[in-house]
Amino acid sequence: MTLAARLDGWWRTPAPAKRLAVLRLLVGGFGVGYVALRAPNFVSYASFDDSQFAPVGLATLLDGPLPGVVLRLLVAATLVAGVAFLAGWRFRVSGPAFAVLLLALMTYRNAWGQVFHTENILVLHVLVLGFSPAADSLSLDSRGREDPGDEARYGWPVRLMCIITVLTYFIAGETKLRVAGLDWITSDSLRNFVAYDNLRKVELGDTHSALGGLLVGHPWLFPPLAVLTLAVELGAPLALLGGRIARVWALLAWGFHVGVLAVMAIIFPYPLLGIAFAPFFAVERLPLRLPARLARRLAPGWAARLR
Repeated sequence: MTLAARLDGWWRTPAPAKRLAVLRLLVGGFGVGYVALRAPNFVSYASFDDSQFAPVGLATLLDGPLPGVVLRLLVAATLVAGVAFLAGWRFRVSGPAFAVLLLALMTYRNAWGQVFHTENILVLHVLVLGFSPAADSLSLDSRGREDPGDEARYGWPVRLMCIITVLTYFIAGETKLRVAGLDWITSDSLRNFVAYDNLRKVELGDTHSALGGLLVGHPWLFPPLAVLTLAVELGAPLALLGGRIARVWALLAWGFHVGVLAVMAIIFPYPLLGIAFAPFFAVERLPLRLPARLARRLAPGWAARLR
C-alpha cells in the first residue's frame, strides 16, 4: 500500500456520529459560555480611541472601528448563533454562522493593540465543526431520526481538529527553537521568563504565582522543565498516531497548562478544561446525564440509555 493510500485511509477512518455531536456540545458549550462571560469586554472596545485600532485578519476589511451599536449587534448575533449551534438547530445555517461570527468577533478583539492567542484553537475547532455534519446526532435537527452508523464523513472533522491542536503546539515549540535555539534549554531563558512575568504582575498589582517566585530561587529546576516543554510541543505530531500515544500526549499537554497556571498564574481555559484535547478521545462514551424529557426530544431511545 502506498503512502498516499495509507494517508487517505487514515483521513477517511469512520467515526460515530455521536462523537462529532459530543464535540459540538463540548466546544459549542465552551464557545457560548466564553462569549457570554466576555461580552462586556468585547463591547468595551467601542469606547476605545480610534487611534488604537490596528486591524488584523478579517478586521483589515474594515475602513475603521465598528460603531458601538454594530459591535453590540455582533456580540448578540454571535451568542444567538452559538446557542443554535449548541442545540443543533438548523445547523446548516447556524453552524457556519456561529463559526464565521466567532471568527469575526475574536479577530476584531485582536485589532486593538494586543493579539490574543489563547482562543485560536477554539475558533479553528468551531470552524471545523460549523462546516461539518456535527448535528446529525444529539441535536434538535436529528429528532425523530435514528443515529447514523460509523461513517467517514464523521471521521475527517475529528481528524482535522486533532491536526489543528497538534500544529498549535508544534508551532509553539518550533518558535522557541527558532528564536532562542538551544539556549532555551541550556540557559536561564525559562527561569528569567517566569521571574519577569511574576515580578511584572507584582508591580502592577495583578494576580501572580507565589510558587513561581519560590521556584526561581532553584535554577537547577528549569533546564529539565524547558526540555519537557519542548518534548511536549515538538512531540505533538506523535499524537496523530492515535491510541494510547495520543492519550498520553494529551495528558502531558494538559499537565503543561496546569504547570503554567501554577508557576505563572496564566490561564488557558480551553485546553485547561481539556476540551482542546477532546478530539483525541472517544468522547461519545462520556457518561452524559441529560434530563430525560430533553433526551426524549433529542432522539428516540436516548432517555433510557442516559439513565
